[in-house]
Amino acid sequence: MAGLMTDGCRPCALIWAVFLLSSVMGYRPVIIVHGILDGPRQFEILAKFINQSHPGTNVTTLALYDYTASLKPLWQQVDGFREAIRPIMESAEDGVHLICFSQGIIHIQKCFVHVFTDSCYLKKIFPKLIKSRLYHICYTTWGQRISICNYWNDPHQRERYLKSSIYLAPLNGEIVHANSTAWRDSFLHIQTLVLIGGQDDGVITPWESSIFGFYDSNETVVEMENQDWYLRDAFGLKTLNSEGAVVKCVVPGVHHTSWHSNLTVFKNCIDKWLT
Repeated sequence: MAGLMTDGCRPCALIWAVFLLSSVMGYRPVIIVHGILDGPRQFEILAKFINQSHPGTNVTTLALYDYTASLKPLWQQVDGFREAIRPIMESAEDGVHLICFSQGIIHIQKCFVHVFTDSCYLKKIFPKLIKSRLYHICYTTWGQRISICNYWNDPHQRERYLKSSIYLAPLNGEIVHANSTAWRDSFLHIQTLVLIGGQDDGVITPWESSIFGFYDSNETVVEMENQDWYLRDAFGLKTLNSEGAVVKCVVPGVHHTSWHSNLTVFKNCIDKWLT
């Protein structure tokens, strides 16, 4: 889950975006953003965990672009989520906590996920197309109107990806665009970015993309610290990490659909940050 927040937002994969600002009485509001083909119902257990550990916390699970509507273009979703989150943030002088799951990280915060997934979601959306051929759809004008194609990063089709991606490539700072400085400045407003993932996820491929790793052209995982965009500090992650603001929480034995309902994950990776 993952991410950033400004006056609007920034999107990730099992990354939790957390704002920790000045000390205040009570708990900061929590905003939960669901993933692809999900909705608020799937996050009732997580909301229960939060209120049991931090009674009185204002928890909002956004009911927006739920289920099949989550397939709409991510830039469209960003606009909608921005407007839904804005009044919550404007009334929270000391900041908010964002908990974003899977695709929820990618759109709401414009965070950065590298996904070459071999998942059940692909089979539901493109039942007759194998992973290695998906670029024929995703790297087209039509394909970029589908959310999952907005963050489809095929390591074997690098040139096509950079030419066609209107969402992930700009967010990663992999192509030159007019908003790069503004987006980087916004990303650096995060005080603590908690990245959660594990080798038994079963959907996010490689699972290390949950913590900003990704494949090279040989499908060998390159860790976050050795990624080109990290070395260039293209969107501010290197700076954030150098300040000790990036936390990785790797948990084995958790399937993709269980992260938000797993008590061990909550206690070890989330609970202490929800001040």
